[in-house]
Amino acid sequence: MNEPFAKNDIKIALVGGGTGSFTLLSELKNHTKQLAAIVNMVDDGGSTGILRDELGTLPPGDVRQCLVALSASPKIRDLFNYRFEEGTFGGHSFGNILLTALEKVTGSFSEAVKTASEILRVNGTVIPATLDNVRLKMEWPNEGVILQNQHVVALDNFKNDPRQAILSHVPVATANPMAIKAIEQADMVVISPGDMYSSLGPLLVIDGIAEALKNTKAVCFYVCNLVTKQGQTAGFTVSDHAGEIERFVGAPFLDYVLYNKQQPAADVAHRYKEENAFLVKIDKAKLNKATYQTVAGNFLGEMAPSKKSSVLPLRRSLIRHDAKAVAKALIEIYDAKD
Repeated sequence: MNEPFAKNDIKIALVGGGTGSFTLLSELKNHTKQLAAIVNMVDDGGSTGILRDELGTLPPGDVRQCLVALSASPKIRDLFNYRFEEGTFGGHSFGNILLTALEKVTGSFSEAVKTASEILRVNGTVIPATLDNVRLKMEWPNEGVILQNQHVVALDNFKNDPRQAILSHVPVATANPMAIKAIEQADMVVISPGDMYSSLGPLLVIDGIAEALKNTKAVCFYVCNLVTKQGQTAGFTVSDHAGEIERFVGAPFLDYVLYNKQQPAADVAHRYKEENAFLVKIDKAKLNKATYQTVAGNFLGEMAPSKKSSVLPLRRSLIRHDAKAVAKALIEIYDAKD
């Protein structure tokens, strides 16, 4: 794969996966040509899970979304996102199948991503956080409770406090050297919004990633989730979300936390309620004592349309950030920091 950064411009490393990363990448690419997306690699649900189980390949789903977000080719972008609705391939996206085929042909997931980047004319670099074939493990040692696999964790209603749980990989995951280099070279590191225990946490606890985040000279941001997740982060405040991000890394590495202060219109609030999604509460007293600075904004975007998403049941929120507002805020904060 190419070096994560090549041109003389602000260097941004976005850490995350799935829709949260896709949304921010789609706007951040308008502010810099030096974007590196470091992508979660434990996904094993839906189309991705079937391809992994049947073909023994690495998970393509989150990587595909990031590639599409950075693509400069609208028609190829639509092709990669096309999802078959029936037949043998029903529920599979074309991009997932192509990435899997490229891995089989080249013998390397890195080469598969590089080739797909060329096809999509990607502006930036998409970096799998690890190239090891790993599965997620979530454990409460004091309770003797263990959850195995990402899709199980994503769908579970936790009976124990997740803040007491330990996330790990089976086998132990080693960070992709390209991911470490991107974090080391970045001017800005942005932790994207996303599922805390099935997307962000699994990436941050990879051996080497936490150390890179502790040591980087980059300005580190976390864009807090808009809403809580039923059965997992219900009742979590802004500081609770940021606290978990720093717990996974093992140090107070964040410089800024961005959170939403905007209230939805009544009809939108009703739709949130139907999803059992509630806006993350702003706990100003705790935030005022935090080691990081906080920035509030009007970050609510339009809800995504509901659609059949995959071959297996997945619980995906339809609530989205206003990515343009978030990207603008990130750049303005960085530019004004001195």
